[in-house]
Amino acid sequence: MGKTYERIDGRLRDFIEAQPMFFVATAPLSGDGTVNLSPKGLRGCLAVLDEHTVAYLDFAGSNAETIAHLRENGRVTLMWCAFAGPPTIVRVHGRGEPVFRDDSRWPDLLRHFPDIDPTPHGLRAVIVVRAELIRDTCGYTVPLMSYDTDRDLHGRRFAREDDASLSAYFAGKEHVATSIDGLPGLPLPPVPAG
Repeated sequence: MGKTYERIDGRLRDFIEAQPMFFVATAPLSGDGTVNLSPKGLRGCLAVLDEHTVAYLDFAGSNAETIAHLRENGRVTLMWCAFAGPPTIVRVHGRGEPVFRDDSRWPDLLRHFPDIDPTPHGLRAVIVVRAELIRDTCGYTVPLMSYDTDRDLHGRRFAREDDASLSAYFAGKEHVATSIDGLPGLPLPPVPAG
């Protein structure tokens, strides 16, 4: 019932870009390390850059497991589920990397997210994923749910921060500079915005 795709285009691209949320899974190389699975939302925070590359905005939070795992080994899977319309699940398996504010690619990457003002969210990285395997499955057991709107709590919470206070917030969290398994996470202090 599932299908493998050579590229992200056409109907597949339309499906990915229309979903209000997606999931990101990563893991360390260690066999006893902690597997991480994170839900991501906020319409417009994900962009298909080309037929084999997607990127999403990584905002301030109390953990940095995805960043730590990507810095160690790059393995990542993104998943989108159709909670409305025809039942579909799409997965992009690939290699990802966090691109930080001091990277020369930063300004060009931000142009792919014209509907998002990253300032109130404490943007700390753009995660870029190069697809190695693109596939879908039926999604017959995914429930039908309605999307009302994005929550504004994250933006309201982090809009109060400037670079200095955001850096202090990150430094006060146990698993931002270092992952649950002790891997290097977000480099601190983060490079100032702008």
